[in-house]
Amino acid sequence: MEGDHIKVNKWLLPVSWLYGLGVRLRNKCFEWGILKSRSFSVPIISVGNITVGGSGKTPHVEYLVEMLKDKVRVAVLSRGYKRKSKGYQLASPLSTVSDIGDEPLQMKKKYPNVHVAVDANRCEGIDRLTQDDETKDTDVILLDDAYQHRYVKPGINILLVDYHRLIIYDKLLPAGRLREPKDGKRRADMVIITKCPEGLNPIDYRVVMRAMDLYPYQTLLFSRMVYDKLRPLFCGEARSLESIGNEEHVLALSGIASPEHFEEDLRQHCSALTPMRFSDHHDFTSEDEELINSTFESLPSPKLIITTEKDSVRLLSLTGLSEDVRHHLYVLPIKVSFLLDQEEIFTQKILSYVQKNSRNSILVTGKVENKSKDSNRSGDRPRTISF
Repeated sequence: MEGDHIKVNKWLLPVSWLYGLGVRLRNKCFEWGILKSRSFSVPIISVGNITVGGSGKTPHVEYLVEMLKDKVRVAVLSRGYKRKSKGYQLASPLSTVSDIGDEPLQMKKKYPNVHVAVDANRCEGIDRLTQDDETKDTDVILLDDAYQHRYVKPGINILLVDYHRLIIYDKLLPAGRLREPKDGKRRADMVIITKCPEGLNPIDYRVVMRAMDLYPYQTLLFSRMVYDKLRPLFCGEARSLESIGNEEHVLALSGIASPEHFEEDLRQHCSALTPMRFSDHHDFTSEDEELINSTFESLPSPKLIITTEKDSVRLLSLTGLSEDVRHHLYVLPIKVSFLLDQEEIFTQKILSYVQKNSRNSILVTGKVENKSKDSNRSGDRPRTISF
C-alpha cells in the first residue's frame, strides 16, 4: 500500500521542527527575492524529489534522454554525489566513479553521445555546458536531483514521489526523510508517483490523488519500474528474471537508498534470497570484496548474484572479486513505464516545452507538430485524471 515503507523516529520530532524553520526561512528568501533564481536561454528540465533516498531519479532522467536524444542535443547535469573531484567535470570515456560519481558514470556509459557533466554549482555548470566549445551545441539540459537547488529556475520542474514513501505521510529530517516541508511540492509543474505496484485499482489512484492535493496547474502522473533482462557484469550471457529456477539461491547485492523495493521484486522470481545491503553510493573496499566472496561461497548451489545498475559501475572496477563471483554476477537494468496510458501526456508536455524554448527548435518542430496532431484526436485533455 502507499506509504508502507515510511518509518518516523518520533523522539527526533523536536529537532525536525528546528530543521524545518531553517528550510522554510531559506525558501522564503527565494520567494522574497533576497536569494535569486537564474533563468537561462536554454531549455532546462529539473528532475528531483524532496526526500532523502531513491525515488527513481536516474531512470526518469534516462527516460527523458531516450525521448529527446534523437531530436536535440541533450546534456545531463548532476552534482556528482560522493565523487572525489571538485568543481565542473565533463564526463569522457575515461571518466571514473571518483571523477564524476556513480549515477553520472552510469548514464555516460549508457549514452556515450550525450553530454554528461557534474558541478555542485548548477548555475556555473549550465554556463559551462552552454559556453564551452565541446558542449555549446547543447539544446536541452536535464538537471538530475536539483529540486532544492533553487538558484536555477527550470522551465519544467518534475517532482518524484515514491508510492511507498508518500511525502504526505512523512516527516522532516531527522525524524523522517523529508528534505523540506510537504508544501514544497507546489513548485512542481509535474508530480510523478513512482515505483507504483502493478495492478493498482481505480480507488488506489483516487486515494493518492486526494492525498497529494495538488493545484490545478500541476500534472499528476503515475509510473512504475519495469525490469530488462539480467545482464552479466563480467562474463556470460543475458538471461531473463523468469529464468531463475526455484532451486537457485540469489544474493541481492545493493548499495542504494531504498533496497526494499529491489529485494521485494527479486523475491517474486526466486524462492531463496539473501540480502546484502551497503549504504547508498557505497565505495567498496577490499574488506567488502572479501565479504562478498565469502558470503557467496557459503550459499548452496545453484546460485547467482544480482545487483543494481548504479552499484555495477562501482563493482566493475574491483579487482579482488573471486572468479566464482565474477562468473555469477548479474546486473538488473530498470526502466520507467507510465500507468494509465500517460506516456502521451508526459511526452507531449516535454516536447512542446522544448520546441517553444529551444535555441535550435527547428530540430524538433516536425516531430512535435506530428505529435500534436495525433494528440488532438484523443484530446489535449485536462490535467486531472478521471476514472
